Amino acid sequence: MNTSLTTQNEKRRGSIACVGMGITLGSHLTPLSRSHIEQADVVFAALSDHVVELWLKRLNPDVRSLQPYYKPGKSRMRTYREWVQLMIAEVRAGKSVCAVFYGHPGIFAWSTHKVVELARAEGYKAHMEAGISAEDCLYADLGIDPGRVGCHHLEASQLLFFERNLDTTSHVILWQLGVVGDRSLGRFRTPDAYRELLVERLRDDYAEDHEVIVYRAPTLPIESAHVQRMPLKDFVNAQFTGQETLVLPPAEALKPNVVMRARLDALDAIHGTGAEVSVPA
Repeated sequence: MNTSLTTQNEKRRGSIACVGMGITLGSHLTPLSRSHIEQADVVFAALSDHVVELWLKRLNPDVRSLQPYYKPGKSRMRTYREWVQLMIAEVRAGKSVCAVFYGHPGIFAWSTHKVVELARAEGYKAHMEAGISAEDCLYADLGIDPGRVGCHHLEASQLLFFERNLDTTSHVILWQLGVVGDRSLGRFRTPDAYRELLVERLRDDYAEDHEVIVYRAPTLPIESAHVQRMPLKDFVNAQFTGQETLVLPPAEALKPNVVMRARLDALDAIHGTGAEVSVPA
């Protein structure tokens, strides 16, 4: 038997599936994601809660936590690259690998996209399974329909690092407030002064008394969503764990596009149609 050929064939059997646990323990895990976890040879878990890891081990005995690779002062990007190398090494060894992340595995998760890209480039089967994200929970808990006036999503630090124009006719949703303004990628939470700088930037587009919502999705079935409503000026004093999201409701109404509506009127006249344009209250 050709040992080299056998080894090559074994490696080709390697695969990886990146799945999401959802946000609320147990109740958000989809049947397909659960199946990937149960059938994997190796499960890598990027989960900060030890209780969740113990629950995961009931589905697969070989669960390897990725959390120990975080270190104070160590760049998170360095940690994420280490995660990719750990996962792809098992794929190359011919194993069926499952990577489990909170929420949706492709949202604010650089390493999942990278390992899928790398595995596919090397000829291995790689798959990302959609999961319930904090964004999905936010829509349900706050009663926001993104199809009404739209949602403008940003990682909060982008407002400080770059010149970004906010769509104040939509819901503006700012993520990862816990590390806003962190350029080192080595902090797990930034001091309150960084939030003060964010508020200063937001005052360029919003009045200081504009009501904002500080939101945190529930992680346990017995919990409720954490919702704090306050004027923008009070945001720096909000109760804060580092897992919150900031929602800024619309500050102004949508403005009709007079030119395009006139062109639509002309088309409607030709095609014998017409439509009422309205935004539900």
